[in-house]
Amino acid sequence: MKHDSSTGDLFSEESFESAATEFETWFESWLADSRHVGRLRQTSSEEVYRAMWGGLTQWCLSQRPVVRMGALTVEDLRLFIATRQGVIDSAGDLAPRYVWRLLHLVDRVLAHATRETKGMHNTAAADLIASQPEVKYANATESALPAYLPAHEARTLVTFLSHVRPRSLGPGEANTWNQLRNHAAVALQLGAGLAPGDVRALTLQSVVIDGGRLKGVPWKLVVPKDGNTPEHETPVAQWAGQLLRYWMTVRAELNIPGEWLFPSTKTGKPWAKVPQYEAAKQVLANAGLDSIEGGSFRLRHTFALRQLRRGKSPADVARWMGIANVGEMERYLRVLSTPVDVV
Repeated sequence: MKHDSSTGDLFSEESFESAATEFETWFESWLADSRHVGRLRQTSSEEVYRAMWGGLTQWCLSQRPVVRMGALTVEDLRLFIATRQGVIDSAGDLAPRYVWRLLHLVDRVLAHATRETKGMHNTAAADLIASQPEVKYANATESALPAYLPAHEARTLVTFLSHVRPRSLGPGEANTWNQLRNHAAVALQLGAGLAPGDVRALTLQSVVIDGGRLKGVPWKLVVPKDGNTPEHETPVAQWAGQLLRYWMTVRAELNIPGEWLFPSTKTGKPWAKVPQYEAAKQVLANAGLDSIEGGSFRLRHTFALRQLRRGKSPADVARWMGIANVGEMERYLRVLSTPVDVV
């Protein structure tokens, strides 16, 4: 037995070596099989896969107890992905397509090991992909039709979000501020077409108030650039702007430091991906929407469809959403070419 001085735990050297061999053996076996059937032809792709798998292997072997390949869980993969933030882009956020590629690799290696051993397939990677729409559809073709909120659900959500009434927070209401934050963030996804990453990237300087039709009500956002989209401006629906104004008032009353528009804590720390995803999911559930899985990205798609339905040009909507290739709007136009129930 060995002693881990950093944790005080004892762990088996034999177990460590066995786990390390398992990761190496099945990855190399999958790699050889992929070459044989012609699925892997480029050296550059193999190098990327080796780097991805090597990072996962190193992380799993560093845990106490070590995480065995076949015992990987969704939570293990979430924690590992969190350690990779900043590896791909300077904004510190992994591109959804990279996460998809990483998880797809894990799923393929696990599936390969299952076929060879005739064991039970570990679906943790596939389950995590399915639970995150921005990842699930990151590698989708332009022809893939976007999921969106039907008219009755969009109206229900707007009513639910707008039900909040302006008031100051009193003593003992420590949980109220983050509930309001969650409502305002979801409102901007539906009312301004923001992606989850856009929401987390917003700062106080992103909000444009001057020049709007209603005095003191935000009417436009300047969304910072990230690894996927350039800096862009997008209009804010009036109802969403009113809710955003209320959130900014409460944020100021609480003296929350820092520049993040939607901080994760009262100390001003940035909002992480998974907590924001879970928060949005909970808001949709509280609103009584029938389907909450994938809901956060459906809000952005609903925004696009509503704007196009109202006669806005595909070029304008693409610019508002930070989409560089106007051709990507074709999938929304395909939805509108059929009978569709969009507010």
